[in-house]
Amino acid sequence: MASELPPGITHLQPLVEYSAGGSEREWTPFTKIKQYTNAFIIDKQEGKILLGYKKRGIGAGYFNGFGGKVEPGETPAEAASRELQEEAGIDAPLRECGTLFFHVPGLENAFDIHIFVADEYSGMITETEEMRPQWFSTSAMPPTTQAPGEPALLPIQYDHMWADDIHWFPLLLANKKFAGRADFADDGKTLMKWWFGSEDS
Repeated sequence: MASELPPGITHLQPLVEYSAGGSEREWTPFTKIKQYTNAFIIDKQEGKILLGYKKRGIGAGYFNGFGGKVEPGETPAEAASRELQEEAGIDAPLRECGTLFFHVPGLENAFDIHIFVADEYSGMITETEEMRPQWFSTSAMPPTTQAPGEPALLPIQYDHMWADDIHWFPLLLANKKFAGRADFADDGKTLMKWWFGSEDS
């Protein structure tokens, strides 16, 4: 059954609720919206996902996908490709798989984030001034060695990511199209209310 969408989410197809919380609170009001992107490389054959450790700016100290602002004249897809190249040194056949709407009281703009994914890439993964790329296992099992001589892959480090990620990452990893909203407290870290849904249950 399709759910009523929180303010700020625009999605053409009906969405089925996947995860929601903080429902006793009202969604915080916003006046301005700025578009951003976030891109992930998922190697399903090897069971791993490429994340980046953010070294500066919003989200510093967290692992996240690769992305940033959509510049004037760019489409979200063009911005996602540019940011992936700038932050990880690679190119990929990205496809849009979801949207996230974030709001933090006190910030001028709410964040409308277009989420992209690819299962292959070209180029050499490179650490940059902004991001340190690292592969993580998509399995919840203890770390395992992927191949002789390669370091063990850790599970996804949700304790060192945005607090809402644990609620929608399963949809990303399951290759489902999704959308959602997360409202944070003034500190920009504490998750106060969230709703995420996918096009199929």
